[in-house]
Amino acid sequence: MNSTPQPAGQQRTKPPLSEAAKASLAKTHTLFRIFVVSVLGAFFVYQLDINYLWLTAILTVASLTLGVLLLVRAARLKESRLVLIGTISGLVVSAIMVLLILVTALFFEDVREYQACAGRALTQQAQSACRVQLQESLPSQLP
Repeated sequence: MNSTPQPAGQQRTKPPLSEAAKASLAKTHTLFRIFVVSVLGAFFVYQLDINYLWLTAILTVASLTLGVLLLVRAARLKESRLVLIGTISGLVVSAIMVLLILVTALFFEDVREYQACAGRALTQQAQSACRVQLQESLPSQLP
């Protein structure tokens, strides 16, 4: 049950990385940072204003491209699990952003009118009226 303690000089340590491995790891981490910034940037620009939908689309395409590149790189080079899990999570967020962009582009005028109305609304009643106006302008559910 009890394992015998190893002498102090024989602890398990990882072998030192070569210069090429260090460079590859640094490149992967840099790509991962850029990926995270592009995913968060797309999300926050989408929240900013409907008129920046084009910028949201560009950032989302960039994040999808970087995400696939990182996913392939992480699987091929056996990079850290944190990079792999972070990349998969970011790709899921990017896929949701694609759906949001498509729906927003489909109902662009209605959403722009809602944002303008909500920007002018100073009371809860005015904000509620804006939501009702948006719901009435969108197609209703099929029976």
